[in-house]
Amino acid sequence: MKHRHRVTLIPGDGIGPEVSEAATKIINASGVDIDWDIAEAGAAFIDKYGTPIPEKVIDSIKRNKVALKGPVTTPVGKGFKSVNVTLRKSLNLYANIRPIKTYEGVKSRYDNVDLVIFRENTEDLYAGIEFMVNDETAQSVKIISKNASRKIVKAAFEYAVNNGRRKVTAVHKANIMKLSDGLFLRTAREVAEEYDDIEFDDVIVDAMSMKLVLNPEKYDVLVMPNLYGDILSDLASGLVGGLGLVPGANMGEERAVFEPAHGSAPDIAGQNKANPTAIILSSVMMLKYLHESEAADRIERAVENVLKEGKYITPDLGGNSTTDEFTNAVISEL
Repeated sequence: MKHRHRVTLIPGDGIGPEVSEAATKIINASGVDIDWDIAEAGAAFIDKYGTPIPEKVIDSIKRNKVALKGPVTTPVGKGFKSVNVTLRKSLNLYANIRPIKTYEGVKSRYDNVDLVIFRENTEDLYAGIEFMVNDETAQSVKIISKNASRKIVKAAFEYAVNNGRRKVTAVHKANIMKLSDGLFLRTAREVAEEYDDIEFDDVIVDAMSMKLVLNPEKYDVLVMPNLYGDILSDLASGLVGGLGLVPGANMGEERAVFEPAHGSAPDIAGQNKANPTAIILSSVMMLKYLHESEAADRIERAVENVLKEGKYITPDLGGNSTTDEFTNAVISEL
């Protein structure tokens, strides 16, 4: 019997509504039955709600347990909390997962990258504990806990086991931050001992930056604290053609929010030229989470075929097709 899912949809702002519509059209065309619970968030809704992230958005995700989210804008320097950080903290979405993969037909310096970054999502310098020591000195506090470190490393190893991956690499700076990153590394080594079939190593973050640029094909699953994950996931996106191709998931024990890695690109909003690939691939991750793997695989193959053919490519990838043309080409492939 066909299962009906109820999912929170946050179209976002900027190019968010356009790419979100592309993803929902493709999901509908795949035959998966989803009842979309639409929730408004982002800078465009501050006048309406007095905040970029109204409480009812969080309530919707708590109810439905799954959300697909377009990019949202958080005004810089206006005193508003980041929408993404607020969602992660409110829903305890402790794992940020970004698959980084090369696609045939997309211009890139590499042709065989296929790695996944697991980024701890709730602490490190992103805990936001900072203050002025005096008028000329600011201080931020880096929080690393054994519990959060264990959860993210375990998530990386479980992913490796369930997806036929061979190796997990922990990324850290324990040579300098011996207590905080030292705790993360010790915890990672402890977890690694529970998984005999998965190879484990660790690399210092600055060396990892170089190694990813030199030989990204040597890496499989990478796991790291929040700040390094933020930086390296963007670096890795650049290896495969940019953020327009990279999906993402924020996962907790009970809830998950799936979203593209890129921003809201207000400069091209409403022009029908945004690349919807990242949110489409994020929806593929979401469908797998909902146990709709057959449809997820079909959508992913359709995206791969359209990119490979190269006839309908958006401007960010060197083509001149519209968002709608790309979307329709994927639906035709389905």
